[in-house]
Amino acid sequence: MANINVENVSKLIPTLGDDKIDMIAATSVLQIRASEIRQTQINWQSYLQSQMITQRDHDYIVNLDQRGQKNLPDQNPETCADVFLNLITHISKDNTIQYILVLIDDILSEDKSRVKIFRESRHGSVWQPFLNLLNRQDEFVQHMTARIIAKLACWHSSLMEKSDLHFYLSWLKDQLKMNNNDYIQSVARCLQMMLRVDEYRFAFLSVDGISTLLSILASRVNFQVQYQLVFCLWVLTFNPLLAEKMNKFNAIPILADILSDSVKEKVTRIVLAVFRNLIEKPEDHQVAKEHCIAMVQCKVLKQLSILEQKRSDDEDIMNDVDFLNERLQASVQDLSSFDQYATEVKSGRLEWSPVHKSAKFWRENAARLNERGQELLRTLVHLLEKSRDPVVLAVACYDVGEYVRHYPRGKHIIEQLGGKQRVMYLLSHEDPNVRYEALLAVQKLMVHNWEYLGKQLEKEQIDKQTGGTAVGAKA
Repeated sequence: MANINVENVSKLIPTLGDDKIDMIAATSVLQIRASEIRQTQINWQSYLQSQMITQRDHDYIVNLDQRGQKNLPDQNPETCADVFLNLITHISKDNTIQYILVLIDDILSEDKSRVKIFRESRHGSVWQPFLNLLNRQDEFVQHMTARIIAKLACWHSSLMEKSDLHFYLSWLKDQLKMNNNDYIQSVARCLQMMLRVDEYRFAFLSVDGISTLLSILASRVNFQVQYQLVFCLWVLTFNPLLAEKMNKFNAIPILADILSDSVKEKVTRIVLAVFRNLIEKPEDHQVAKEHCIAMVQCKVLKQLSILEQKRSDDEDIMNDVDFLNERLQASVQDLSSFDQYATEVKSGRLEWSPVHKSAKFWRENAARLNERGQELLRTLVHLLEKSRDPVVLAVACYDVGEYVRHYPRGKHIIEQLGGKQRVMYLLSHEDPNVRYEALLAVQKLMVHNWEYLGKQLEKEQIDKQTGGTAVGAKA
């Protein structure tokens, strides 16, 4: 089994107090329910009489639970692991399983080092008994189990095995996607813990976890969940490779919107911290530059200016504001008009910025839209198909028309990419500006065709004349 270098992990992520990472919100449904469950009394004698548990297990749990012998787990860790794993395996009643899980969680919370009781038990792999509980119908059982698994996975030097890890992270991801999940804060908290471990980050990427986080953040969740999920992105971006990949999932536009709408200081702080990592952590300087440009394109400088005027008392916020301001302003200075254009297209947020209407820009740069496997053209065609924003559609139509007008083989390439069909479809769009720009683009596509045809006819006439002269000379 692989080992985590604890020292390296602690260096990688700055040490934060519980107050800063919101260990668990006071209103967490899981915590409220756990408090209620602690007040219940379990009749362990009835389980002994029905032979569902052994005499040893009965005596141990009674001494721990009802006779107040709280140091039992430390005195005999092997017995502790045996008893609890037997109980969760052989007892089926939801109320009792709930109570057992709260006991286990309390044992671990009192002393993190106690995870070794379960991780190093003679039972072998500890994961299966707990992973099975994730399939129970009772929601509290599922989510308290998930919380315990996160602690067992993160508070011990040995990593969780790959197949078990994949199952667990997939389960967490699916829980995030559930509509109206009362336990979403608990799910997010498990991820906050798991994603601090570098080896678990790529496993989360492999189950499509990053795109899931961002799609939920784009759907405007409440500020507590928003904070927790952005925290997950923050810890992910401490890995240089993941920091480089992050904006491929459209992270910067989504986080820029959150920053713009944020009324909670802790949400502002964590978004700024992600932005800083997206510039500082990538080892490829070109990627860091592209991230800066994307932030400029998403109007982050405007938000930084507002935050600067407010002058928060939070030192972290102001340090990040100063850092981002400096880096983004520097990137603006170095920005060519084509860089600006490429960043705007990639962001998917087209607007009538000056480059679009500049004839000089199109004369000089139309051919560059073919670079990187026609990446920008493909993005434009994708926007024509998927965007619901009339401004984006109008600008994309205009750009397609200008590309065709200034690049000789443009019409053929746009047709190959399906752009002509998309533009013609927009001729019947409900927005008059979209219809107008689509009509202009279609005209440019057709005019280009006639010009090409005219040149071909002219060439044929010249060829005929030249051919006739040659034949006459020979005769």
